[in-house]
Amino acid sequence: MLCGYNIFVMDIEECISKILAAKTMVTDAYAAVSPDKLKERRAYLAERQNDPNLYSDPKQAQAVNSEAKYIDSTLTKFDKLFQTAEDLLGMAELLGVESDPELLQELYSETDVFVAAAEEAQISALLKGEYDKSNAILSLHAGAGGTEAQDWVSMLFRMYKMYCDKAGYAVDVIDRLDGDEAGIKSITFIARGINAYGYLKAEMGVHRLVRISPFDANARRHTSFASLEVMPEIKDDVTVTINPDDIRVDTYRSSGAGGQHINKTDSAIRITHFPTGIVVTCQNERSQTQNREMAMTMLKSKLVELKEREAADKAASLKGVLKKIEWGSQIRSYVFQPYTLVKDHRTEFEKTDIQSVMDGNIEGFILDYLKKAN
Repeated sequence: MLCGYNIFVMDIEECISKILAAKTMVTDAYAAVSPDKLKERRAYLAERQNDPNLYSDPKQAQAVNSEAKYIDSTLTKFDKLFQTAEDLLGMAELLGVESDPELLQELYSETDVFVAAAEEAQISALLKGEYDKSNAILSLHAGAGGTEAQDWVSMLFRMYKMYCDKAGYAVDVIDRLDGDEAGIKSITFIARGINAYGYLKAEMGVHRLVRISPFDANARRHTSFASLEVMPEIKDDVTVTINPDDIRVDTYRSSGAGGQHINKTDSAIRITHFPTGIVVTCQNERSQTQNREMAMTMLKSKLVELKEREAADKAASLKGVLKKIEWGSQIRSYVFQPYTLVKDHRTEFEKTDIQSVMDGNIEGFILDYLKKAN
């Protein structure tokens, strides 16, 4: 009986040790986000929000409200984490007075949840890049593999959409080109939410698929590739100037699924930037004006990203460089046969539950990359 009691006490002490270690992580992360500066900034934004003149400029009002929401979310998150730590320590203290196996089991599970949240808060605090808190623009492109690669793009798009749904990010498709037989040749979409770019930039690169192809009558194993480009959504950046003489704007008829409006007017927009060779397209908005505005946003975002990469002192803020979309250049492999494994070749992080990964549970890969990249 005494032996059982000692084990019970040791279990409680182990939980307390984990809670205190996680609380230290939260404390360090809280210090890293400079809470005093955040509160000072929030007070200033509150004054702006109370000024009726702000709302005469919808874009400015949106920017102010968005930043205020971000600060509120950050401070609230830490308040809840500190409160959780105190609640768990209180639960452990109660167990020290009165043994309760069910309450101990609850302490176990809640402690694990708290530790995971503390680790995420620590990584989130590291997202200090100039554009990390921005929305993310993602572009998937089929590489070597034909129809199989195009199907792979559709699978990846589903994976990222499910991840965004779980993370609370809204997803809007900007441009889509379907495959000739199946799948998607290329698709560009925006993930809207706090730190969307900060997290999703970890996914930039070439993704490799190994499986028995459903498009092969002989049921042979195929290897296919798709690339993912990730950039922050930049709407207004005074450091980027686009000379009207440096671009060509083409209109064309939208193609693909899109309801009654699509295919009836030349509303799709393609912008070519001569100095860099960058080409952006947008066809999924309701009007030519909206498509043009979104295409210009994408062009600014690409130019900002290009400038960031070229600047040696800021190179570390935009991780990963797209390589040629073929064998040997992948950042991650997804193997369906003869075994199941998803492995990130940059970090060695891996999961055998491939269906879970394809259902959007990729936060482990993202957090492990960001942890090691920082």
